[in-house]
Amino acid sequence: MENLRLKMFHDEVLLEATIDELQEKMESGEVTSRELVLLYMERIGQQDSQGAAINSVLELNPEALHIAAALDAERKKAGPRSALHGIPILLKDNIDTGDKMHTSAGSLALKNHCAQKDSFVAAQLREAGAVILGKTNMTEWANFMTEGMPSGYSSRGGQTLNPYGPGKFDVGGSSAGSGAAVAANFAAAAIGTETSGSILSPASQNSLVGIKPTVGLISRTGIIPIAHSQDTAGPMARSVRDAAILLSVLAVSDENDPITLTNQDLQGKDFTEYLDHDGLKGARIGIARETYFDYLSEEKLAVMNEAVDQLKKLGAEVVEEVVIPSTKAQWSYDVLTYEFKADLNAYLRTVAPHLNIRSLADVIEFNEKNSGKTLKYGQTILTESEETSGNLTEKAYISSLEKDIYLSTEQGIDHVMQEHQLDAIVFPNNFGAGIPAKAGYPSITVPAGYTPEGEPVGMTFTGLAYSEPTLIKLAYAYEQATKKRKAPVLSGLS
Repeated sequence: MENLRLKMFHDEVLLEATIDELQEKMESGEVTSRELVLLYMERIGQQDSQGAAINSVLELNPEALHIAAALDAERKKAGPRSALHGIPILLKDNIDTGDKMHTSAGSLALKNHCAQKDSFVAAQLREAGAVILGKTNMTEWANFMTEGMPSGYSSRGGQTLNPYGPGKFDVGGSSAGSGAAVAANFAAAAIGTETSGSILSPASQNSLVGIKPTVGLISRTGIIPIAHSQDTAGPMARSVRDAAILLSVLAVSDENDPITLTNQDLQGKDFTEYLDHDGLKGARIGIARETYFDYLSEEKLAVMNEAVDQLKKLGAEVVEEVVIPSTKAQWSYDVLTYEFKADLNAYLRTVAPHLNIRSLADVIEFNEKNSGKTLKYGQTILTESEETSGNLTEKAYISSLEKDIYLSTEQGIDHVMQEHQLDAIVFPNNFGAGIPAKAGYPSITVPAGYTPEGEPVGMTFTGLAYSEPTLIKLAYAYEQATKKRKAPVLSGLS
């Protein structure tokens, strides 16, 4: 420890501190951003690489302490830039940073790749004064590499574990490292990405708040892709307010990503304005029990039933058993298969020539040549995508895209929302993530409780495009009334 003042931050209450509480302590001079960075670095050293061995952080930013010190000096001279000034934030390993850190999507093929410039997301965080603390492990290629790969595994980073039950409970994917790290208090918050369930799953599995925004609310520039139809970054935090603070910084239009120019109403919004303790009063909430609740064990079902009862007590008008017409349709990931090659090849054209990885075909060849290290679970999805033209001209692709849009909107979320005049639909965990993902619609998950064994369960609110204000209002009201989140108990913590 640098000095005695840091020791107080081992207190459990302070380790669960909100962004606002950390700001108050920095403003009062009780702690500095540099000291916060040291705290998190020490905790990562104690509990991520050893101790509980969560294995969630791939690498730390070698400039983090210097950046934090500079921000401390700036605070003294001019005051804080924003609510994120001096706050340590972790990024998923598929989000570019134009510094000394790598961006690899968990792949050994890109282990030496350092982006030439920040992603739009990273640039917005830096502009707000956040300290990018490091990169988190993830399911390799955002779980679009092969079938049967465990959530949280990558050939570069190994297996990330769930801090609530390391090796016992699924950590969720593919933003597994971001979820586990924030749950374990290795940073104030993190940024994940989602194509279908990859924020919602690790957030719910790690008792966090995760916001999967409308596709187009946050820029995709500088993020290793799966599919432009569904990809988005989003915040992962220990509270709805912290997630809303992050979303406010990230929801800015980007001329290099035209979809962010399609909706100006929410660009630059302060989403903390929608935090309402009474947000559930008079709201109409549909419960998507058909199929989705069938995934639940008896213990998890009991948690979700209690959560639904709580919605009623908080003044919501709950519509039980709403049925999404396309729930049992024959869904596929064909759109992702076709878009992945086109989108990844476009990204890889920007990497440094000395890496010799300029296309999906190069990735596959690298993996084959290093199969002992790279192909523990195979690469069937990569090879399937490589077999497409990469031009997005195939009739099969266009037909699948049209089908996905129709089934997820007109015969999906739009249909049930209009039929019952709903403000949101509730799903357990990430089990309903697929349909809104294909529609590009937003969701927010919030801790709902734990099984008797201690496994977290999340409740997810989903709505129509750009309904983030409503979803934040509903989730915040539930969170504040129930206060379900509790920190994991890590073994061997001194």
